Amino acid sequence: MTPLEPLEAPDPRRWLALTLLVASFFMVIVDSQIVMLALPSIESELGFSPGGAQWVMSAYLLSFGGLLMFGGRTADLLGGRRMFLFGTALFGLASVLCGLAWDDSVLITARIVQGVAAAIMTPTAMAVLMHTFAEGPERNKALGIWTGVGAFGATAALLIGGPITDGLGWEWIFYINVPVVVAVLVLGPRLLRTTPVREGRRRFDPAGAVTVTAAIALLVYAVSEAPLVGWGSGQTIGMLVGAAVLLVIFTVIENRSQAPLVPLRIFRSPTVVGGNMLMLIVAMAVYGGALITSLYAQQVLGYSAVKFGLSTAVYAVMSIIGANVSARLVAKVGYKPIAIVGMTLLAGGLLLLTGIDPDGGYWSDLFFGLVIFGSGIGSTNVAASIASLTGAKPEESGLVSGINNAVFQIGAALGIAIASSVAFASTTGADAEGLNDGFQAGFLATAVFALAGLATALLLLLHRDRKTSPQGAGKHAVTVHH
Repeated sequence: MTPLEPLEAPDPRRWLALTLLVASFFMVIVDSQIVMLALPSIESELGFSPGGAQWVMSAYLLSFGGLLMFGGRTADLLGGRRMFLFGTALFGLASVLCGLAWDDSVLITARIVQGVAAAIMTPTAMAVLMHTFAEGPERNKALGIWTGVGAFGATAALLIGGPITDGLGWEWIFYINVPVVVAVLVLGPRLLRTTPVREGRRRFDPAGAVTVTAAIALLVYAVSEAPLVGWGSGQTIGMLVGAAVLLVIFTVIENRSQAPLVPLRIFRSPTVVGGNMLMLIVAMAVYGGALITSLYAQQVLGYSAVKFGLSTAVYAVMSIIGANVSARLVAKVGYKPIAIVGMTLLAGGLLLLTGIDPDGGYWSDLFFGLVIFGSGIGSTNVAASIASLTGAKPEESGLVSGINNAVFQIGAALGIAIASSVAFASTTGADAEGLNDGFQAGFLATAVFALAGLATALLLLLHRDRKTSPQGAGKHAVTVHH
């Protein structure tokens, strides 16, 4: 396939194409969260062992997070649109198998396949987006919409998961993916542009793919299980050491490979390093904060799952607003000021939430903190995404996007694990007051994450390419040195 040259005039179908891409992203995000509300029904109907139902979520998380970089690389070697459509078809088939699952092993296997498909879909969709929108204000706006839809998807899952499970049965949380998949497969070939592929011989890096996937999967599993088995347990320490050893082996392989999965020169760019560091910390703060909010609302305030979803929709709405405002402003002021303001909002909202009370309520204890917290989510995601993706070569856009998404997944797992560990260790009793003590500590831990993100934005997002012209700076074009 011959790569298409960038069009001089913007593609008139680009906003319809974006709608299709964000619809698929929305589906992936919803599917990662909606299962949470259906787990009791799934556990009782399929006969899971005690505690075994968690694997319905963990299997998806491990395969999704572990294969993101490899999924991104396939976009660069085989074509973003082609692999995106393949991943979408695979996701649809896996969703149908999930709904038809007749025992626990079938469901977990299908969820693994779903995670693999999501790992292909997410970075390849981003690669198509980056090729559809030229670097500058329009791409920033598109990334803002992408970020906002992702934030809304997580809340939408909480809103619709309960009613679907109660009204139609848990199988339908998977079947609802089918119409979206069909729409993408029918309209995608007409609306989505092909993306550049590497010319010449297409060589994969199986050794690099295996080691980095195993390292990420081991890391995600270790931090996911740490709250249950303990951070100082032999299992946790052994897995973390194993992940570190695999990452060292991966680095050695990439240095010696003629066709590396991840060319290490990518990390010579301060924007790539700073943006991904920021994305890691943002994910830790956001997912850790969301988890503690959920626990406080349901265990202390006594909210049902549906009421919790409705009450916390405010931070999803503010995230969408923050993302779109930031996407417009970043063309004028750059991503560093947006990152600084966003991390300040995240930290401020989480610090405000440390004031929760065992006898509190929604308006007095949650609302204002969630408004500030949500505004920071949108701003920081846009800034971190633009920084980490800016200047990527077209033939490496899938890989860079895969790295960005993998970092986010790892950060989410770390944030959930650390926040829950801190909350559990600080709980002083089983009553509302004792639980509240633990949740206050959990919010404080996530606020520390956000403050670390603020320091990262101040220290690492300092460099601009000296060759950037005033016009390029206005579009926020930063060249990656190779």
